[in-house]
Amino acid sequence: MNISALQKERANYQPKLPKSLKGAVKLVEGDKTESVADPKEIEKLFPNTYGMPLITFEQGDNGAQSAPVNVGVILSGGQAPGGHNVISGIFDGIKKIHSESKLYGFLGGPGGLVDHKYMELTAEIIDEYRNTGGFDIIGSGRTKLEEEAQFDKGLEIANDLNLNALVIIGGDDSNTNACVLAEYYAQKNTGVQVIGCPKTIDGDLKNEMIETSFGFDTATKVYSELIGNIQRDANSAKKYWHFIKLMGRSASHIGLECSLKTQPNITLISEEVAAKQQTLSEIVEYMAGAVSQRADNGENFGVALIPEGLIEFIPEMKILIAELNDLLAEGTESEKEFKMLRKSHRLEWVASHLTEDSAKVFKSLPSGIATQLTLDRDPHGNVQVSLIETEKLLGEMVKEKLGQLKKEGKFSGKFSTQYHFFGYEGRCAAPSNFDADYCYSLGYTASVLIAEGKTGYMASVRNLTAPAEEWVAGGVPVTMMMNMEKRHGHMKPVIQKALVELEGAPYKYFVSKRGEWALGTHYIYPGPIQYFGPTEVCDQPTETLKLEKA
Repeated sequence: MNISALQKERANYQPKLPKSLKGAVKLVEGDKTESVADPKEIEKLFPNTYGMPLITFEQGDNGAQSAPVNVGVILSGGQAPGGHNVISGIFDGIKKIHSESKLYGFLGGPGGLVDHKYMELTAEIIDEYRNTGGFDIIGSGRTKLEEEAQFDKGLEIANDLNLNALVIIGGDDSNTNACVLAEYYAQKNTGVQVIGCPKTIDGDLKNEMIETSFGFDTATKVYSELIGNIQRDANSAKKYWHFIKLMGRSASHIGLECSLKTQPNITLISEEVAAKQQTLSEIVEYMAGAVSQRADNGENFGVALIPEGLIEFIPEMKILIAELNDLLAEGTESEKEFKMLRKSHRLEWVASHLTEDSAKVFKSLPSGIATQLTLDRDPHGNVQVSLIETEKLLGEMVKEKLGQLKKEGKFSGKFSTQYHFFGYEGRCAAPSNFDADYCYSLGYTASVLIAEGKTGYMASVRNLTAPAEEWVAGGVPVTMMMNMEKRHGHMKPVIQKALVELEGAPYKYFVSKRGEWALGTHYIYPGPIQYFGPTEVCDQPTETLKLEKA
């Protein structure tokens, strides 16, 4: 393998573990748990895995070596830095249980379990991937484990490999599916345990027992380095406003964390927009106001952070998109009529078929964005919201608003834009020391839960603002995080997404500072992730965690 000098050095890094995982481990069971909502419905659906107690690990007495365990591991969903260290932690953990324990990786995500595609992960393979980014050791995929036929196919290969357990490394949907699988295998008394690990750079899989999902720390540090670089450039050239869209469709955790790290002039928080029922026009006015005030101070430059999913949080845009989905639904008479029109007549035709309020919003959009809303459809015929170039939409509308202000004599500055989208750049980065340690601890925790015969649990490592030795490892029942939500027209049990908490300390601190950051130039330049050096530089958790635990 050709590897860089950094990768070679990082291969020698030994992740730090909580002291409770360094020797023999004793399990301490807490109170029985309830789901965050809809307890009767959740308990009815999960009679074998509902209400289980919280588990905390403590240092135990030296015990005899247990029997070997065979474990299968699956990487599910989008990539996140640290996945390889979760697998390394599982491997080292089960080898500590017994030297003849085996780890199998299912290839290409959950589909590998169903299709019986796997490989044994040996020490030689594992050692090549320690402390590296990406999911390329076995690959990932987005197959959903939802049907009994899939569960039964998975059980076939589990029996063939004599597996004691499966570990599913994924986000909220993947861990919901892991819980459904755990319940099914428990109900059938198969003897196959299922353990989850919390992964997503979006940061929306969190609660009091899961303080953060892995990968969030590294990804936000990568994005913040890039934002800092752009801020330095903006402050040097003094002639561009940079509109930066950041990954995170369902929640604005990434945008908030990057804002806390870099102190840009504008940061939009989707959850605030929804709570205040802000219109697109109000958002544009706020941004144009900041641009204008900075121009009055002779600063015709700045940086704005925009969450990827903002559009879906603006009430009037949500209504507009729903109307467009109905109007242009595949196979309808209106869709056929739309397609027969000349392209130059289509936008006017669409506006004439919308309600008055939605037509007004639609007409206010730049023509390129309006066209995008009518043409880019998913296989179900719906608007592909993730493809909307929100940063350009806002940039063009702010430009138009400033043009109006200039005619009124209320704006005399200059406004030029540069656009960016930071997403994939952060998903496979080499994990920070925090994520390398956290992920290894999560994997090791999963191995202990398996050794103790647990199923339907998610590995949990808490107290993350303390030194790693003081972290608290254990397990949390996945059903504890669930509620019932409507998905594709049916009520289903799912892990509740954690949105930015508007009463939370990180958001409140941001609100207390954003006026100052908007008008002044108070940029912070975080620089690249540091792996070697003093702990205050190399091992720090996110600003979000620090504020939450202050």
